[in-house]
Amino acid sequence: MNQPITLFWYRRDLRLHDNAGLYHALRSGNPVLPIFIFDSEILDQLDDKRDRRVEFIHQAMGELQTKLVEMGSTIAVNYGKPLDIWQQLTEKFEIAEVHTNHDYEPYAIVRDKTIGEFLNSKGIAFYTHKDQCIFEKSEVLSGAGTPYTVFTPYSRKWKEKVNEFYLRSYPTEAYFDAFLKTQPSEIISLESMGFEAMGQPFPSKEVRKELLENYKERRDIPSIPGTSRLSVHLRFGTISIRELVCEAQKLNETFLNELIWRDFYMQILWHFPHIGQGKAFRADYDKIEWRHDEAQFQAWCEGRTGYPIVDAGMRELNATGFMHNRVRMIVASFLTKHLLIDWRWGEAYFAQKLLDFDLSANNGGWQWASGSGTDATPYFRIFNPTSQTQKFDPQLIYIKKWVPEVSHFGYLEPIVDHAFARERCLKVYQKALKG
Repeated sequence: MNQPITLFWYRRDLRLHDNAGLYHALRSGNPVLPIFIFDSEILDQLDDKRDRRVEFIHQAMGELQTKLVEMGSTIAVNYGKPLDIWQQLTEKFEIAEVHTNHDYEPYAIVRDKTIGEFLNSKGIAFYTHKDQCIFEKSEVLSGAGTPYTVFTPYSRKWKEKVNEFYLRSYPTEAYFDAFLKTQPSEIISLESMGFEAMGQPFPSKEVRKELLENYKERRDIPSIPGTSRLSVHLRFGTISIRELVCEAQKLNETFLNELIWRDFYMQILWHFPHIGQGKAFRADYDKIEWRHDEAQFQAWCEGRTGYPIVDAGMRELNATGFMHNRVRMIVASFLTKHLLIDWRWGEAYFAQKLLDFDLSANNGGWQWASGSGTDATPYFRIFNPTSQTQKFDPQLIYIKKWVPEVSHFGYLEPIVDHAFARERCLKVYQKALKG
């Protein structure tokens, strides 16, 4: 092909509408071919070949392909190591420039630097754009010019700064004529990459007004559909964060705050990259003498702790790839404080299982629960699973859904006594933090 083209590289932005990088690619003056790479560097590390995240991405590829074919274009879906794929693409096409959107995770930063240098060595411009958050990197700083490490002042500054400029939609539709006119290419199958589909439906990406209006009152009750279930769509960019923030501003500040938490944790990971490399945000917490009890960890993973609210949460996660946010806090507190098992073990297990897994939010949540993170719960705050149940699932509706045997005589004995565990936790934490 002799005609210079622009490539748009899809990653965490799997939509046509209101997509910053795609908008700039379509305005480049060249025909635009969208591409996606199923990264074997990542996929080869996944043990479960029925990983629903891979299935979600594959399904999103199909939806994009359908829309692009209607416009006489296609998406070129590849499988392999990114650098190898880009070498092949530069041999196949005359590429004028490449556009993509920022990714802030440690692996992605190194990958993009490598790809950018390779493309530049070929005389190809490589442009990246902000798309998956409202404010990134150093866009929200304290008056002293330092990153915020506590959420409330960060959110206050975030709300002061946000305006129409940051929330305006990118009108990609006005430039759809710029898509390269070509025959549709075949999307690689899951099976050819060693994966298989489970065929279960994914959460809807519909923004339900009634749910958001009642979000504050209902979000902590795991037995009712009181949360948005939009996290997987935000994770893979099948919806626009800008449009969702606009809806939240109109309907519910509590929900808006949850979206601001995403930005907060992303900028924490950016400014303090050691947290993405297995280190505690607060260095003193790396002195804690964790109990490396693999049997108790396995019981927690499988939902066999004898604490019904904990067991229900873990069984929900294992069965669906989702866990209610209130229950996530309960199970994380239980692992780190009742069992005194390293938060990194729990973080890694969630990373394997969560459909909406996001490094910055997952790390932030686990370090919050263990007390080691930014804006963390104090180490002496230890959730009591029984009182949490009485408060958030008093009729055991959620618990009985996932632990139906809970009302039978002889349900599992708790693997640790709450009062004993609490005292043990306080002693171990105090020793590490005062030593």
